[in-house]
This record gives sequence, structure tokens and C-alpha cells, in this order.
Amino acid sequence: MAFKSIQGNVRNSLLDYFVSGKAVQYHSHQFAAQALPQGLTATGGVISDYNTPPGAVYRAHIFTSSGTFDVTALGNFGAIVDYLVVGGGGAGGADNGTPGGNGGGGAGGLVYLQNQSVSNTPGSYTITIGAGGAGNIPSANQISGNASTVENPTITTITGSAGGGGGYYLGTPGGIGGSGGGGAAPSGAGGSAEGSPGGSPNTASPTSGWGNNGASGATPGGGGGGGAGAAGSGTSGGAGLQMTIAGPPTFTGVGALNPGPGEYQWFAGGGGGSGPSPGSGGVGGGGDGTEPGKGADGLFATGSGGGGGLDENGSGGSGIVVVRYQIAQLTATAKATGGAISYYGGKTIHTFTSSGTFTAPGTFNETVEYVVVGGGGNGEYGGGGSGAYKTGTTPISGPSSTTIQIGGGGAGTPGYNGGKNNGTSSFFGPPITSPGGGAGGQAAPNSSGNPGGSGGGGGSYPSAGDPGGTGSGDTFPGTIGATPANGWGNDGGSGLFPSGPLGGTGGGGGGAGGLGQPGSVPNGGHGGLGMQLPSTFRNPSSTVGAPGPTSAYTNGDTSGKYWVAGGGGGGQIGGKGGGAGGPYAGAGNGRSGGPPYSGDSALENTGSGGGASSSPSGGAVSGSGGSGIVLIAYPS
Repeated sequence: MAFKSIQGNVRNSLLDYFVSGKAVQYHSHQFAAQALPQGLTATGGVISDYNTPPGAVYRAHIFTSSGTFDVTALGNFGAIVDYLVVGGGGAGGADNGTPGGNGGGGAGGLVYLQNQSVSNTPGSYTITIGAGGAGNIPSANQISGNASTVENPTITTITGSAGGGGGYYLGTPGGIGGSGGGGAAPSGAGGSAEGSPGGSPNTASPTSGWGNNGASGATPGGGGGGGAGAAGSGTSGGAGLQMTIAGPPTFTGVGALNPGPGEYQWFAGGGGGSGPSPGSGGVGGGGDGTEPGKGADGLFATGSGGGGGLDENGSGGSGIVVVRYQIAQLTATAKATGGAISYYGGKTIHTFTSSGTFTAPGTFNETVEYVVVGGGGNGEYGGGGSGAYKTGTTPISGPSSTTIQIGGGGAGTPGYNGGKNNGTSSFFGPPITSPGGGAGGQAAPNSSGNPGGSGGGGGSYPSAGDPGGTGSGDTFPGTIGATPANGWGNDGGSGLFPSGPLGGTGGGGGGAGGLGQPGSVPNGGHGGLGMQLPSTFRNPSSTVGAPGPTSAYTNGDTSGKYWVAGGGGGGQIGGKGGGAGGPYAGAGNGRSGGPPYSGDSALENTGSGGGASSSPSGGAVSGSGGSGIVLIAYPS
């Protein structure tokens, strides 16, 4: 039987084979392990399986946070992969409210390499996702992003260079980077690009990647940051590039939307400059310039530049790495579209790590299983609370389009009292909404943790310890099943202010699976336990979620994987995130009274809380909450 003639359930059985690496039985058909051609056997990142004419099936591993691409076996399609590596975008400039134009951040360098050989033997590839340049800073100048890399001893390291930061008032030039940052008014030069100019969609890049110069500042506006596809122009950021490595161009789970053609997977747009007529960010996720106010942030996981601002700067978008290879030659189509699509256990799974649309055609009539997790709150002196966690089933009939929103994590701020930022809600259509987590309390009098899906940990010092925030979700009963109407979430722990020479300690943020712990002497409170995803979504090839304890709420699964929505650790002698002995579920650890003072940020797409800072010294920043996630599954 030719592969192209295999239809219906047999086809879906084959897809299960390709995902699991095992023989699959369908009625009287038994497929032995050597009987079917397959590609590499590998794990890591979020999995997206899709087909392209005339029947090639590809698997993409999408990394929006650092991890490992592990190749455990070589297939007979050859040890060949394609890489997309985009560095973190530069932040925009800001000048603490002084009138004048500030430059937009440059995009991270974009590297797209085709037909690259992986190791001739199985091996591991370390994936590092570069963070965007820090935002929310009143006086910001040339704050670059961070490089993204793919490393393995047998290959030359593949690097998407960091984007250059925007210049600030009085003519400061833009920073040098993968794409250069915009210069500040009245005459700051645009930053130079380390990447090569030019570039066209889905065409292999030079090894240095693609990038372009930022625009020079000119009265009365700051220059736009360069993008991967074009230089900054005036106050506008340069355009990025579309790279459809993760699926069809309408795939909404990765990259930014280009509203012109209505297509996604655009990356590395430059940030807009500020001024009386602020510039727009470049297509590909670039943040808009703003005046007055704060510049807009570059879009998460696009490597785009942040917008310049009058009062505070926009942060650069974090980078991304995608690794793609062929796994089969057959016709395979999902019943619906939206998000990263994979096949496991007889189910089709749609994973949304950024906002998009779940589109069901007229033939669709399924009861879908879902998980919705809100964004986590930031830590301050208390740990950030997790977003609420909801799971259950709901019927969907086509034709229909359901809006998916991924809640952002609360942004970290300077010191331990720079600002309390709750996470924002995630939803699967507005009826199924998981609120964001509450921010931690500050090192200030009467500073309780904020309420949220799970509450933030209470603050302390120099006052008596303050209570933790209230979680809007229901206390987890210890058995995984359909959630109550409010989802699962828990209160944050209270802070403590002991007598004697020791300063106060912050409480841990609440988690979806447990209460945040109170501060103690001399330790900050541990964050509340997270939740393990239902077995439907535990594809061994995927690294959705984060490690967790192997003994709690596992329903027989002892892998210690697939955990989300843990609370951040409290400050002073830093508390652990996501449960005692963590960090678990990707939650951020709190920090102690000595360097490094900054709280750890939660992992993106876990909905976990950020860790608390312990000091305003040395440029310390509280930990940001992790963005949320939405998962949808139905029978293949």
C-alpha cells in the first residue's frame, strides 16, 4: 500500500506511530517498527506537526524558553534539519519624562539555515533563548537584548545576535546589534547592524543572520530600530521577515501577525521611536513608540525591538529557536487550525503559546479537552502568585472561530518595591477564563500581596509582616479532574517581621496546587505547589510545562514533567518557587540578602509566579511572572 493512499483512521494511527516511535495496530493492520520510514527521534520544545504539498510531513520543535533538543535516534530521511534562531530584541530608549525623542530598539539577529546536518550519532543540543532588553526603566539608553544560540560539540554554534538598544534624549546614538537601535533626537546616529542587510522570506540566511541599521534621530523624534527585513525609517521600526518554519502561514501559535496578508510567523521587527509623532513598530512584533507614557513592549518570542517612550521604555521581545525536520511522507491534516499542532495518544493537540484563533470548519463536531492557565504575577518582596488553572471539556461545532488569549506575566520592576504587576488573564473564548496571578507585596508598610488567580506573597520590612493576597480559584483537593468554575488557585503566604537584627521576610506566592508558605526566620516563604497537566497533554516528545516533584498529584506519572502554575518564592534568605525544595513548575526563586539580589523570573508559558528580590542595590530587579498557556485536544 502506498503511503499517499492511506486514509482516515489508518493515517491517524500512522501519525501516532511517528510521534511515539512504536508500532500501532489498527483493526487487522499491524505496522512493525522497521516497516515505516521515519525522521529523527527527538525531544524538546513545543511540538508542531504539519504537512506540505505533495505530502511531506514535518515536525517542528519550538523553543520559547531555554531547553535541550535531544536527538535519540537517526531516521531514514537523513540527519538533516532546518534552524530558525532569533536573538532577543533591544529595548527602546527613555529619558524620565524629559521632552525629546528616544530611539526604538533594534531587532535580534535572524538566522535561518536549511539542510543542516545534525550529529551522525544521537546527541544533545543546548538551546538558549535570549531575553529582550529590559523595559519599564525611566532613564534607559542602549539596553541591548541577549543572544539566542544552538550549541553542540559537533556543530558550529548557531547564534542569533542580540538587538541593539535605542538611544535616549540629547542625541545619544542607538546601540549596535543584530539590528541596530534607533538614535535619539536631535541628531543621534542609528546603531549599526551586525547582521547582513536584505533578506527574503523562507530563504536561507548568511551565517551572521539578517539585520539592518537603526534610523538616526532627528528633531523632533527618535529613530526607529532596524528590523531583520528593513532598516528603521524616520521614527518607524524596520519590518521583520516571515519564516514559515513552524507550519502554514496562517498558523497562529508562533510569531507576529502581519495584518496586510493576514498571516503569522513574522519575526524581528524594529521598535518605533518616541516624539511628538511617535513611530509604529515594524511588522514582526516591534513595539510602538509612545509619548507621553511608556513605550510598547516588543512581542514575546519574536526577537522584536521595544518602543521608545517619554517616561519609561518598552522592553525588547524575547528570542525564539525552531528546529524542523521531515518525519513522514503521507497526507495528514488536522480537523481544525490554530496553535502548534501535534498528535499523541490518538488525540490531536493544539498548543497556544501566544494569542491566536482556534478555527473549526463546518465538518468539526467534537467535545474538546482543554487546559487554560493565566499569566503569573511578578515578585516584589513577596513571591508572585500563579495564574489560575482550569481544565475540563466543552463541545464545539463548526464552522466557528474561538479567540485564544495568552495572558502575559507581570513584569519585574527595579528593587523590591518598584511596582506590583499582576499577570493577565488567559482565555479559550471569553467564557473559559483563567485570571492572572497576584503580584507579591513590597518592602513597604502595609503592603499585602495582590489578589489574583493565586494570590501574591505578603510583604514585610520595615513594618510588621503583611498578609498574602487572596486566590480567586478554589483550593486544589488533590485529585486531578475537571476544575470548578473559578479554576484552581490559592492564597499567598504572609510576610514576617521578626524582632531583633534580622530584617523581615516575604511570603511565597500561591500556586494552583497549594498555598504559598509564610515567611519564617530567616527564610522567605516557599511558593505554592503547581499542577501537572492531564495525561492527554504529556507527549514524551514535548517539553510543555516545567519539571515538578515526582510524588505529588501525578496520577501514576512519575516523570516529574509537565508542571505549570507554581507560586514564586519570597525574599530575604530566598524562598523556593513552586513548592518547598523547588523550584518547581517553572516558578521563580526568591533571593537572599547578598548578591545576586534580583529575583528569578518564571519560565514563559507556565503561568508561574516570579521570585522576590531582596534589595534595591546593584540594579536588582524583581522576577517577572511567566506567561500563560492554552492547550486543546480532541480525537484524531
